Amino acid sequence: MLQVDRLELNYGPVRVLQGISFAVEAGSIVALLGGNAAGKTSTLRAISGLVRPNAGQIYFEKEDITVLPPHEHPKRGLAYCPAERQLFPEMSVLENLEMGAYLFGRDGRQALSVVVEKIYTVFPILKARSRQRAGKLSGGEQKMLAIARALISRPKLLLLDEPSLGLAPAMVDQLARAIVDLNADGLTVLFTEQNVPLAAELAQRVYSLERGRLVEEEIEE
Repeated sequence: MLQVDRLELNYGPVRVLQGISFAVEAGSIVALLGGNAAGKTSTLRAISGLVRPNAGQIYFEKEDITVLPPHEHPKRGLAYCPAERQLFPEMSVLENLEMGAYLFGRDGRQALSVVVEKIYTVFPILKARSRQRAGKLSGGEQKMLAIARALISRPKLLLLDEPSLGLAPAMVDQLARAIVDLNADGLTVLFTEQNVPLAAELAQRVYSLERGRLVEEEIEE
């Protein structure tokens, strides 16, 4: 589904990604593991079109999307959920979800309602909080809402940046179960992590990044 080929990315004189290559098969869960400044977030931002690489190619379902603008990615089936959540704190949970629905167009409210109800089955706490302001949610609930908003566009591939960051262990377990359920329903997931046990638990394939280079690949049997 996704092929990253010799990707290079610089921020000024700093070489952030140094020719990395990896693949994500349809229906799989793949993890990019590494510490701070390893290049994990930059990789996802390049795939989602938010930054333009200096060299290399990115293919999604055999289409070269390397220079595709970010607003075109959801139309092709990619969705990106950043680690920072980037919610609208004064808007309700439901209003935040609706903000991810521009692909449905003006006449897409029925389709949106179907997708929202499906998302509520994965994150039932969001249904209970649907009228509550996003800024009043707990950190874990905000992370669930950020993921749910990315799912509104009905992606084929979800790019998920450090889902466990700053969360209590119980909430990490809930998110892990949700990711497994979404994958079982056909969603392909590429996520970054510093939490080694979580990556090992969820992913069929784990790539390790160190200072912009892939240093190890593990495949779970």
